[in-house]
Amino acid sequence: MTERTPGLPMTVRADGLPSAVTIYEVGPRDGLQNEKAIVPVAVKAEFVRRLVAAGLPVVEATSFVHPRWVPQLADAAELMTELGDAGRHLPVLVPNERGLDRALELGLEHVAIFGSATETFATKNLNRTFDEQFAMFEPTVARAREAGMDVRAYVSMCFGDPWEGAVPLEQVVTAGTRLLDLGASQLSIGDTIGVATAGHVTALVAAFAEAGVGTDRLAMHFHDTYGQALANTFSALQAGITTFDASAGGLGGCPYAKSATGNLATEDLVWMLDGLGIEHGVDLDAVVATSTWMAGELGRPSPSAVVRALGSAG
Repeated sequence: MTERTPGLPMTVRADGLPSAVTIYEVGPRDGLQNEKAIVPVAVKAEFVRRLVAAGLPVVEATSFVHPRWVPQLADAAELMTELGDAGRHLPVLVPNERGLDRALELGLEHVAIFGSATETFATKNLNRTFDEQFAMFEPTVARAREAGMDVRAYVSMCFGDPWEGAVPLEQVVTAGTRLLDLGASQLSIGDTIGVATAGHVTALVAAFAEAGVGTDRLAMHFHDTYGQALANTFSALQAGITTFDASAGGLGGCPYAKSATGNLATEDLVWMLDGLGIEHGVDLDAVVATSTWMAGELGRPSPSAVVRALGSAG
């Protein structure tokens, strides 16, 4: 790995930005779910451990989805068992009550559900209509909360849908507030196909505020399809968002939306935050080393600009 020049990036604070943010690492789940090859459990476990050791405060480990739909994550129970007691504190995605059952059996503490802001994607991804998805999630969230679990909610296609086009702000707010009303503690706003722009981000955060949902309950999940993820992140920071989803090395996509490319790279986000003097607690060099190692395991270079600048796939 190339040594980083001391003092770079230079820190220059910008007015009106948060002093600290939380990076919600989704690489092991959202990053690996779209891989063509099956990544061995031992490699996945090492990936998770390295990310935790790099200081990432939240690392989403896997998803208890049916293996027919996402075969790359069919080993979810095996992975969580391999991670041992430390894995109990890591969030996992559960699409329904069956997935929740598996998480409960393993004594996990944090789960997430995954909804849609559009009718078409709800049908394709969940086999439910827009309205039916909330009825499906209701018992899952209720049981998880009764068991003392924290529940996060994702809502996808918030800035555009490959089948429906532009998605009205009020439609996204409706979907998001209904998920929060079920009992989710946080809502992750997903730019699933990466079509968001900075002004759109500002407008959507404002629309949620008008509906009574503050920035303390929102997270942003950007994809970099059109190279806008960092610009959108800066816009969200200006709007007061303090939780951002990111994927080590920029891994990821969505198996149900072929136009979705990689997530915002954790390293690219950390580099920008360092330059802005915003605290995050993550060791950039350690994450770069981890992504460089994983790129070698996957047999291709990382799409992250910072990983390309600071390291190599060997």
